[in-house]
Amino acid sequence: APAAAPLEPAAAARTEDPQANTNPDKRPEVEQLADKLEKHMKKEGKEDKEAVAVIDTILQEFPKCGPKDRQLLVKTLGKCFEQRRLVPEGEPPNNSLYIGAAVALGKMGPESVEVLLNWIGAKNLRKDLAVQNKLISSLGKTKDKRGLKLLKNLLDDKENALIHASAEALGEFADADLETRKDVFEAMLKALMDAKNAKDADANNNIAKDKFDVVAAPLITSLGKVSKHEERDPQAIQQWWNKHKRDDWDKLE
Repeated sequence: APAAAPLEPAAAARTEDPQANTNPDKRPEVEQLADKLEKHMKKEGKEDKEAVAVIDTILQEFPKCGPKDRQLLVKTLGKCFEQRRLVPEGEPPNNSLYIGAAVALGKMGPESVEVLLNWIGAKNLRKDLAVQNKLISSLGKTKDKRGLKLLKNLLDDKENALIHASAEALGEFADADLETRKDVFEAMLKALMDAKNAKDADANNNIAKDKFDVVAAPLITSLGKVSKHEERDPQAIQQWWNKHKRDDWDKLE
Protein backbone atom coordinates (compact mmCIF):
# COMPACT_ATOMS: atom_id res chain seq x y z
CA ALA A 1 0.00 0.00 0.00
CA PRO A 2 1.25 3.53 -0.71
CA ALA A 3 2.47 5.45 2.34
CA ALA A 4 -0.08 7.87 3.78
CA ALA A 5 0.54 11.46 2.74
CA PRO A 6 2.07 13.50 5.57
CA LEU A 7 -0.34 15.88 7.28
CA GLU A 8 0.01 19.50 6.24
CA PRO A 9 1.29 21.51 9.24
CA ALA A 10 -2.07 23.03 10.25
CA ALA A 11 -3.76 19.62 10.24
CA ALA A 12 -0.88 18.11 12.16
CA ALA A 13 -1.27 20.82 14.78
CA ARG A 14 -4.98 20.17 14.98
CA THR A 15 -4.94 16.43 15.56
CA GLU A 16 -2.05 16.47 17.99
CA ASP A 17 -2.73 16.09 21.70
CA PRO A 18 -1.48 19.34 23.34
CA GLN A 19 -0.08 17.26 26.23
CA ALA A 20 2.06 15.25 23.80
CA ASN A 21 3.57 18.39 22.26
CA THR A 22 7.35 18.28 22.75
CA ASN A 23 8.22 21.22 20.47
CA PRO A 24 10.64 23.84 21.85
CA ASP A 25 8.79 26.35 24.02
CA LYS A 26 9.02 29.95 25.25
CA ARG A 27 11.04 30.97 22.21
CA PRO A 28 11.95 34.68 22.00
CA GLU A 29 10.90 34.87 18.32
CA VAL A 30 7.37 33.77 19.25
CA GLU A 31 7.13 36.44 21.93
CA GLN A 32 8.34 39.00 19.38
CA LEU A 33 5.61 37.92 16.94
CA ALA A 34 2.95 38.31 19.63
CA ASP A 35 4.29 41.77 20.57
CA LYS A 36 4.41 42.82 16.92
CA LEU A 37 0.78 41.82 16.40
CA GLU A 38 -0.32 43.69 19.53
CA LYS A 39 1.46 46.89 18.43
CA HIS A 40 -0.21 46.83 15.00
CA MET A 41 -3.69 45.96 16.29
CA LYS A 42 -3.64 48.87 18.77
CA LYS A 43 -3.21 51.50 16.05
CA GLU A 44 -7.01 51.96 15.67
CA GLY A 45 -7.14 50.32 12.26
CA LYS A 46 -4.27 52.25 10.64
CA GLU A 47 -2.03 49.14 10.66
CA ASP A 48 -4.59 46.34 10.25
CA LYS A 49 -3.00 45.33 6.96
CA GLU A 50 0.32 44.82 8.75
CA ALA A 51 -1.47 43.02 11.59
CA VAL A 52 -3.04 40.54 9.16
CA ALA A 53 0.41 39.89 7.62
CA VAL A 54 1.74 39.06 11.12
CA ILE A 55 -1.23 36.72 11.66
CA ASP A 56 -0.16 34.85 8.50
CA THR A 57 3.36 34.48 9.91
CA ILE A 58 1.94 33.28 13.24
CA LEU A 59 -0.01 30.62 11.38
CA GLN A 60 3.17 29.27 9.77
CA GLU A 61 4.96 29.28 13.15
CA PHE A 62 2.16 27.71 15.19
CA PRO A 63 2.75 24.01 14.30
CA LYS A 64 6.37 24.31 15.46
CA CYS A 65 5.41 25.84 18.82
CA GLY A 66 5.41 24.23 22.25
CA PRO A 67 2.29 24.37 24.48
CA LYS A 68 3.09 27.71 26.21
CA ASP A 69 3.91 29.44 22.93
CA ARG A 70 0.70 28.14 21.37
CA GLN A 71 -1.30 29.51 24.29
CA LEU A 72 0.43 32.88 23.94
CA LEU A 73 -0.31 33.12 20.21
CA VAL A 74 -3.95 32.07 20.59
CA LYS A 75 -4.45 34.54 23.45
CA THR A 76 -2.88 37.34 21.38
CA LEU A 77 -5.14 36.57 18.43
CA GLY A 78 -8.10 36.69 20.81
CA LYS A 79 -7.14 40.29 21.68
CA CYS A 80 -7.78 41.29 18.05
CA PHE A 81 -11.52 41.05 18.76
CA GLU A 82 -11.22 43.45 21.71
CA GLN A 83 -10.10 46.28 19.40
CA ARG A 84 -12.83 48.72 18.40
CA ARG A 85 -13.04 49.80 14.78
CA LEU A 86 -15.27 52.84 14.32
CA VAL A 87 -17.06 52.92 10.98
CA PRO A 88 -18.85 56.02 9.69
CA GLU A 89 -22.58 55.55 8.95
CA GLY A 90 -23.12 53.90 5.58
CA GLU A 91 -19.51 52.72 5.23
CA PRO A 92 -18.67 48.99 4.90
CA PRO A 93 -17.47 47.36 8.15
CA ASN A 94 -13.78 47.73 8.94
CA ASN A 95 -13.35 44.08 9.87
CA SER A 96 -10.23 42.73 8.13
CA LEU A 97 -8.41 42.27 11.47
CA TYR A 98 -11.30 40.29 12.98
CA ILE A 99 -11.70 38.13 9.89
CA GLY A 100 -7.94 37.44 9.67
CA ALA A 101 -7.87 36.36 13.32
CA ALA A 102 -11.07 34.30 13.05
CA VAL A 103 -9.83 32.35 10.01
CA ALA A 104 -6.43 31.68 11.61
CA LEU A 105 -7.98 30.35 14.82
CA GLY A 106 -9.74 27.63 12.79
CA LYS A 107 -6.28 26.18 12.10
CA MET A 108 -5.11 26.46 15.70
CA GLY A 109 -7.34 23.92 17.45
CA PRO A 110 -7.69 22.53 20.01
CA GLU A 111 -5.96 25.47 21.73
CA SER A 112 -8.20 28.04 20.00
CA VAL A 113 -11.59 26.54 20.91
CA GLU A 114 -12.21 28.62 24.05
CA VAL A 115 -11.37 31.89 22.24
CA LEU A 116 -13.77 31.03 19.41
CA LEU A 117 -16.54 30.11 21.85
CA ASN A 118 -15.96 33.41 23.63
CA TRP A 119 -16.42 35.58 20.53
CA ILE A 120 -19.28 33.84 18.74
CA GLY A 121 -22.30 35.99 19.55
CA ALA A 122 -20.22 38.44 21.64
CA LYS A 123 -21.97 41.77 22.09
CA ASN A 124 -19.65 44.11 20.21
CA LEU A 125 -19.29 41.76 17.20
CA ARG A 126 -22.73 40.16 17.08
CA LYS A 127 -24.03 42.38 14.28
CA ASP A 128 -21.07 41.73 11.97
CA LEU A 129 -22.37 38.63 10.21
CA ALA A 130 -19.21 38.22 8.10
CA VAL A 131 -17.07 37.95 11.24
CA GLN A 132 -19.58 35.68 13.02
CA ASN A 133 -19.66 33.48 9.94
CA LYS A 134 -15.86 33.04 9.99
CA LEU A 135 -15.80 32.38 13.76
CA ILE A 136 -18.50 29.69 13.42
CA SER A 137 -16.74 28.13 10.44
CA SER A 138 -13.45 28.06 12.37
CA LEU A 139 -15.08 26.45 15.40
CA GLY A 140 -16.24 23.64 13.08
CA LYS A 141 -12.76 23.32 11.59
CA THR A 142 -11.26 22.59 15.03
CA LYS A 143 -13.48 19.45 15.04
CA ASP A 144 -13.56 19.85 18.83
CA LYS A 145 -16.60 18.51 20.68
CA ARG A 146 -16.58 21.50 23.03
CA GLY A 147 -18.04 23.45 20.11
CA LEU A 148 -21.00 21.15 19.50
CA LYS A 149 -23.47 22.61 21.96
CA LEU A 150 -23.06 26.15 20.61
CA LEU A 151 -23.14 25.00 16.98
CA LYS A 152 -26.37 23.08 17.57
CA ASN A 153 -27.92 26.06 19.38
CA LEU A 154 -27.09 28.27 16.39
CA LEU A 155 -29.40 26.11 14.23
CA ASP A 156 -32.21 28.06 15.96
CA ASP A 157 -30.67 31.50 15.35
CA LYS A 158 -32.85 34.24 13.90
CA GLU A 159 -30.16 35.03 11.31
CA ASN A 160 -30.39 32.63 8.38
CA ALA A 161 -26.73 33.30 7.51
CA LEU A 162 -25.64 31.98 10.92
CA ILE A 163 -27.82 28.86 10.59
CA HIS A 164 -26.13 28.31 7.22
CA ALA A 165 -22.68 28.74 8.82
CA SER A 166 -23.42 26.39 11.72
CA ALA A 167 -24.85 23.73 9.37
CA GLU A 168 -21.60 23.79 7.38
CA ALA A 169 -19.53 23.73 10.59
CA LEU A 170 -21.42 20.68 11.90
CA GLY A 171 -20.54 18.87 8.67
CA GLU A 172 -16.90 18.98 9.87
CA PHE A 173 -17.82 16.27 12.41
CA ALA A 174 -18.13 13.65 9.64
CA ASP A 175 -15.30 11.59 11.16
CA ALA A 176 -16.46 11.83 14.77
CA ASP A 177 -17.64 8.76 16.71
CA LEU A 178 -21.05 7.38 15.74
CA GLU A 179 -22.85 8.68 18.84
CA THR A 180 -21.68 12.24 18.10
CA ARG A 181 -22.63 11.96 14.43
CA LYS A 182 -26.14 10.74 15.33
CA ASP A 183 -26.54 13.59 17.80
CA VAL A 184 -25.45 16.15 15.19
CA PHE A 185 -27.63 14.51 12.52
CA GLU A 186 -30.74 14.64 14.70
CA ALA A 187 -30.24 18.35 15.49
CA MET A 188 -29.71 19.24 11.81
CA LEU A 189 -32.64 17.12 10.64
CA LYS A 190 -34.94 18.92 13.09
CA ALA A 191 -33.74 22.30 11.78
CA LEU A 192 -34.29 21.17 8.18
CA MET A 193 -37.80 19.78 8.79
CA ASP A 194 -38.85 22.82 10.85
CA ALA A 195 -37.78 25.11 7.99
CA LYS A 196 -39.52 22.91 5.41
CA ASN A 197 -42.76 22.64 7.41
CA ALA A 198 -42.89 26.42 7.98
CA LYS A 199 -42.46 26.99 4.23
CA ASP A 200 -45.03 24.33 3.27
CA ALA A 201 -47.60 25.60 5.79
CA ASP A 202 -48.11 28.89 3.93
CA ALA A 203 -47.20 29.36 0.28
CA ASN A 204 -47.34 33.16 0.70
CA ASN A 205 -44.91 33.29 3.63
CA ASN A 206 -41.84 34.76 1.94
CA ILE A 207 -39.86 34.87 5.20
CA ALA A 208 -40.25 31.10 5.63
CA LYS A 209 -39.47 30.53 1.94
CA ASP A 210 -36.31 32.67 2.12
CA LYS A 211 -35.16 30.84 5.24
CA PHE A 212 -35.61 27.44 3.61
CA ASP A 213 -33.75 28.63 0.50
CA VAL A 214 -30.75 29.72 2.62
CA VAL A 215 -30.51 26.85 5.12
CA ALA A 216 -31.70 23.74 3.27
CA ALA A 217 -28.67 23.12 1.02
CA PRO A 218 -25.96 23.31 3.74
CA LEU A 219 -28.09 21.25 6.13
CA ILE A 220 -28.71 18.55 3.51
CA THR A 221 -25.02 18.47 2.52
CA SER A 222 -23.86 18.15 6.15
CA LEU A 223 -26.52 15.50 6.89
CA GLY A 224 -24.97 13.48 4.05
CA LYS A 225 -21.47 13.98 5.43
CA VAL A 226 -22.20 12.83 8.99
CA SER A 227 -24.42 9.90 7.95
CA LYS A 228 -22.29 8.84 4.93
CA HIS A 229 -25.65 8.51 3.13
CA GLU A 230 -26.43 10.74 0.15
CA GLU A 231 -30.02 11.94 -0.01
CA ARG A 232 -31.25 15.35 -1.21
CA ASP A 233 -34.96 15.20 -0.43
CA PRO A 234 -35.88 16.22 3.17
CA GLN A 235 -38.73 13.70 3.38
CA ALA A 236 -36.45 10.87 2.23
CA ILE A 237 -33.80 11.92 4.78
CA GLN A 238 -36.45 11.81 7.53
CA GLN A 239 -37.54 8.32 6.42
CA TRP A 240 -33.93 7.11 6.33
CA TRP A 241 -33.40 8.42 9.89
CA ASN A 242 -36.60 6.74 11.16
CA LYS A 243 -35.41 3.46 9.67
CA HIS A 244 -31.72 3.60 10.63
CA LYS A 245 -31.36 5.77 13.74
CA ARG A 246 -30.47 2.76 15.90
CA ASP A 247 -28.25 1.04 13.32
CA ASP A 248 -24.48 1.16 12.98
CA TRP A 249 -24.26 3.55 10.03
CA ASP A 250 -20.73 2.44 9.16
CA LYS A 251 -22.00 -1.08 8.47
CA LEU A 252 -24.94 -0.07 6.24
CA GLU A 253 -24.66 -0.95 2.58
